[in-house]
Amino acid sequence: MENILKQLPKKAKDKENENKKLFKKLRKKPPRHLDTLMVELHDKEFAKTDCLSCANCCKTTAPWLNDQDVARIAKHLKLKEQKFIEEYLEVGEDNEFSFKMIPCVFLGFDNECSIYDIRPKACKEYPHTNRRRFHKIEAITLENTAICPATYNIMEALKNALPIQYSEKGGKPRERFRRGGG
Repeated sequence: MENILKQLPKKAKDKENENKKLFKKLRKKPPRHLDTLMVELHDKEFAKTDCLSCANCCKTTAPWLNDQDVARIAKHLKLKEQKFIEEYLEVGEDNEFSFKMIPCVFLGFDNECSIYDIRPKACKEYPHTNRRRFHKIEAITLENTAICPATYNIMEALKNALPIQYSEKGGKPRERFRRGGG
């Protein structure tokens, strides 16, 4: 896994323009089945991906926390919300909360999350590849391809699964032949 994680940022950078072009095409005219396809690709990839052997998301990024996350985790830690915020969180320019510490303070040496059952919504949904209207989350997806090997693999699988007009080469949709020839 270490080798994969070492190579991932370069591989993601090499594919960045290709992925941006794909998102541009998806935004312009998303396939009707995109949501279903993304769930299938996500589920297929995570059936063979062991997040505990990686945990790169927890080691390199700080998730956003909403008010419900703050309340739930503070209660679990038996802290007042304000104390939890002061001790563990920072406030971004858009007034969103995120953890001060990277790697995550709740990540154990075994890559287990000590607050897994009450983890933030952003952690539960990471890497967001099975989200509805996937074509609208370009920035976070491009960022995640450099962090999460599964996201990189899902993007590559997506490009292979879509019709040719969404490919790098572009082109017209494949012709449909009528039964019986002619």
